[in-house]
Amino acid sequence: MGKFMRIFALSMMFVCVFSVCNATAFRMGDQGSEVAEIQGQLANLGYDVAADGDFGPATVEAVKMFQRNQGLDADGLVGPSTYSALMGREMPQVSRSFNSISRRIIANSMNYIGVPYVFGGTSPSGFDCSGYVRYVFANAGIYLPRTADAQYEVGMPVSRGELIPGDLVFFSTYDYGASHVGIYLGDGSFINASSSRGVAVDSLYSGYWGSCYIGARRVI
Repeated sequence: MGKFMRIFALSMMFVCVFSVCNATAFRMGDQGSEVAEIQGQLANLGYDVAADGDFGPATVEAVKMFQRNQGLDADGLVGPSTYSALMGREMPQVSRSFNSISRRIIANSMNYIGVPYVFGGTSPSGFDCSGYVRYVFANAGIYLPRTADAQYEVGMPVSRGELIPGDLVFFSTYDYGASHVGIYLGDGSFINASSSRGVAVDSLYSGYWGSCYIGARRVI
């Protein structure tokens, strides 16, 4: 378990570092008074959201509805354009010390190491790759499509050099396109439900996984 704990500790460090240094929008998992202010303005405009300072799934949906009504890209993120349209002023610098959703996903993902692979499996009695990812994210309040190829269509694309813990990493294995998916942990490692080992941690840069890697998506 020492290796897994080291990966987990590194992934938590990377979540914190990324959140502080590279925040360009308010997003799922953010907390604080600025989030509450955004939620309050959405509520004032008639959107169904509570001003509790916790940017969760309900806030994402309210933001998306506002963006659609404003003719903006409905990505659920409150970036400069959305903030200006909503609040009527320039967006402040986004500063946050952690992303609670990312932490929850990484911590929860490690709970199922050793669960066997079952084709079509969607529960801790047995997972396939996309069933595992969907289950872990659902426990954090994020609901993904069922299959790897459909999951590859959500969120925003991320280059390999910009990966952070909680990103989805995709591979072309038994079929053309995205046929396998895992959750990036940081330090070049990801966790996945593989047909050979069940839920396990693997290296993104190993000979096999490195050769069939096709891309990543960020959904949080």
